[in-house]
Order: sequence, then structure tokens, then C-alpha cells
Amino acid sequence: MSETKSNMEQIVSLAKRRGFIYPGSDVYGGLSGTWDYGPLGVALKRNIMQLWWQMFVDERDDMYGVDAAILMNQKVWQASGHVDTFTDPLVECENCKGRFRADKLEDENVCPACGKENTFGPARQFNMMFKTNVGPVDDEASISYLRPETAQGIFTNYKNVVDTFYPDLPFGLAQQGKAFRNEISPRDFIFRSREFEQMEIEYFVNPANWEESFEHWRQQVWRWTQALGLRDDMVHELEVPEDDRAHYSQRTIDFEFDFPIGREELLGLAYRTDFDLMNIQNASGKSMEYTVKGTNDKFVPHVIEPSFGVERALMAVLSSAYTVDEVNGEQREFLKLPDHLAPVKFAVSPLLKNKPELVEKAREVYTILKKKYGAVMWDDNGNIGKRYRRQDEIGTPHCVVIDFDTIEKDGMVTVRDRDTTEQRRVSIEEL
Repeated sequence: MSETKSNMEQIVSLAKRRGFIYPGSDVYGGLSGTWDYGPLGVALKRNIMQLWWQMFVDERDDMYGVDAAILMNQKVWQASGHVDTFTDPLVECENCKGRFRADKLEDENVCPACGKENTFGPARQFNMMFKTNVGPVDDEASISYLRPETAQGIFTNYKNVVDTFYPDLPFGLAQQGKAFRNEISPRDFIFRSREFEQMEIEYFVNPANWEESFEHWRQQVWRWTQALGLRDDMVHELEVPEDDRAHYSQRTIDFEFDFPIGREELLGLAYRTDFDLMNIQNASGKSMEYTVKGTNDKFVPHVIEPSFGVERALMAVLSSAYTVDEVNGEQREFLKLPDHLAPVKFAVSPLLKNKPELVEKAREVYTILKKKYGAVMWDDNGNIGKRYRRQDEIGTPHCVVIDFDTIEKDGMVTVRDRDTTEQRRVSIEEL
């Protein structure tokens, strides 16, 4: 079977058609930069997030989970520099009034919306944080923001965890959760949106040992991309030069992926030094020093930050898994998802849905698998060929079919493999 890979339009079409991802507020005409997750999208997203938590929290002795509030005291964002510097350059077309990121325009003389030339005014800085007010009074004291990153919620809880658990260095704090950025030009499906989820780790280290920890996390990132089923040759390390790094970073590696939209950033690994904890110490007046157990040595730890975007991971998984091949002279579209990420692990069918004896046995098998695996689907809609195609499209690794031989002869069922389309007879116990 020969295979061809996808383009973005095919993935977006399949994602909506099969209940993975829908445009946000679609029934009312949508809201730019927002997306809703359908039943299969929620399952895939949760599988990715649960895999991350398992790998980087549950399986480690040096990691602690936190879940900070989305709304935080405005001093958090003042001290971190977000209020003053979390900006993108914005230009406006004087002809159509369209607004665009100045650094993303392919041709600064031509408006991508109306096509007019030389219509842009001067660039100005636009703060991307969503601003709001907490409480009934709209004044300066009530200002808050929807967090633009989850990292600051980790840093503000550093002292809480140290005081409560007193972990040995190095140790990490991990968080998953929503973040919000008022993007000027959200684009490319879920790649750049205004509401998204992050999975971030702040790994606190002795500054003398930061390089060792940085290398450890570089290797852990590769473990992660491989666990997502991404081919190594589609993942690339970009050592970010000093002029392009964030001002707080002493070293940054961007891990890029060959998306259908081109090579773009998938996740980042940064050495943030003591920038964040020192900001908190200076702004709050509270010590962020760590005392090494059994000694009088005190210092403010430095931080290694691996930062993962959920949506970008999901988009990479979908685009990597999307495959078109030919089976018996017909084109087949399917998702070659890793089994541990697939939203549905098994689909169970009676060969014919109008034969009560087949349906009864199929329901028995379905109940057994459902209890064991959870992510099991009942499918008796259409003929068996159409069921296979439908399950292929949503990435179900195995289809289980109960036929007359199951009842009358061997008690075995037919299991079809998604990737090879091969079928074999196995006992119910083997399932």
C-alpha cells in the first residue's frame, strides 16, 4: 500500500467532519482565534495531557504538581514585565482598516486583506494580555488579567512548596492549564489561537549545575516527541541566538516540527536563570532563597523551563498521523495514531445488526472491553466496509467483529488492524 501525507485543509476537514475540533461559537458565525473540541478531540487532548503528566510528574521523584488560579494579582504581571513588554508590533491598513502583526507580513507594502499597496500606518506596540476587573468596582486597584502563560503561577507557588515539602534540589513544579493571548492575527487552525492550554515545568537548580539539568531536559523533550509518535527526522532543534532570545534567557532551544504549514515551533526549552524568583523577591520583599539541607548555604535557585503547548502537540500528532493510502483500488484516508493516544481503542460490531444472536454476543464482548479499556465504541451503522472506513478516519487501532462463526463454531472474533487492514481470528479472552 503506497501512502501520501496531508495538507492542512484535509486535516481541518477531517477534524470537523469526525468530531475532533469545531470552530468556536460556530452556530453564531464563529469567534476568530477560538476552537471547540468535540468528543474525539477532547479524548485525544486528554490522552496527550495525561501522557505528559504521567511521564513528567507521576514517574518522577523530583516533580510536584500545582494548579494556580487563572486570575492573579496584577502585581504578578507587573513584576514579571508582562504589563510593559508583552507586546507585538501592530500595523493598520488605512484602506480596509485591517490590523496585522508587522513582523508577520510577507510584503510590508501590500495589505493581505485588500491587496492595496503602501497603505500601512506606522507600527505600534500592542499588549496581548486580556485585561479585566475583579469585583464590582472598575478602578485601577481592581485590574487583573487572564494569564498569558502558566509559568508565573508556578513561580508564585515556589515558596509555598519549599515551605511545605522542603524538596531537595534540583526539583520541579509542573502545571497544566489555560492561557490567553489577544493575538492580533490568529492563524493556521489551532496553531496560534487566543485561548489555549499549556503544560509547563519550572525546574529549580543550583546555578553551578544548570548545564547538566538543561541537557537532561533536552533529552526528555526527545522522549516526549517520540512518545507522541513524531518521527525524529520531523523534529528539529533550533539553538536560538542571543539577539533573538527573551531578555531573561541565557540559553534557549526551540524544538520545531515539520507541520503541513511549514517548519514551526512545537515547544521550547529555556534557561531562565534567577530572573523570575529575583523579580518576586524584589517586588514582594519576601526571600526566595533556598537553604541547602544540612548546610548554611543559601541562594536563589536558577530555573530550567521546558514549555509545551497542548494544541501544538495535538496538531503535530494529527498531521503526523494523517495518511492517505490505497486499499483494493480505493483511496483510504486514516489516522495512524499511536495506540495509547487514540481516542477509541476498539470498535465492536455485530456483522449484521438485524440478527439478534449476533447483536447479543457483540454486546457481551463490548461490555467486557468497555470495562477493561474504557475507550471502546459500539458501531453497527452501515455495512462492515463503511464501518471500517469510519473507524480508520478517527484512528481506531482495532475493529472487533462478531459473526456467525463466533456463535456457531469457534467462539472467536475477527480483529482488523487499522494500519495494515489485516484480519485475524482471536479468542475473546485474548482481547
